[in-house]
Amino acid sequence: MHRARTNRAQPRKPEKVVNADLDYATVHKTRDKGRVIKVETKIVFGSKERIEKRIKELPGNTINTSYVERSNLNWRLWDAHLTRKSLTFAKAFRWLKAKFSICIAFYNFIRPHETLSRAEDRTFKPKTPAMAARITNHLWTTKNCLDTKFLSTK
Repeated sequence: MHRARTNRAQPRKPEKVVNADLDYATVHKTRDKGRVIKVETKIVFGSKERIEKRIKELPGNTINTSYVERSNLNWRLWDAHLTRKSLTFAKAFRWLKAKFSICIAFYNFIRPHETLSRAEDRTFKPKTPAMAARITNHLWTTKNCLDTKFLSTK
């Protein structure tokens, strides 16, 4: 006799779908006595031409992990639930996600970034990533940010 499933939230055979616009590459570093002796990159998903075009728009001109590693460091510094070897934990994913969204909004809309804020004459003109991407034309305040409803990805 066939038994009814009790957990309807999990599909029996989930379909794995990769977005056609996804560009994903890996970086493998070979080390000898702690020193990097070889760096290999590999494209996992995406078009080689599209990835090369994107890379030309970046300051590094190569596939690297520096942006991801810097983001991970920021998130771990700003949110105790994301730190390594910590006694903190998030009781509910919903609240962790909400708090993380505030961190991302702060990073992109409120906090000026040093490298973006240096004008060609080397003067400091505060600029956020959202300003650099032309999403906004001014620094936001915390109140502006908390009062704004952003799109939800649920």
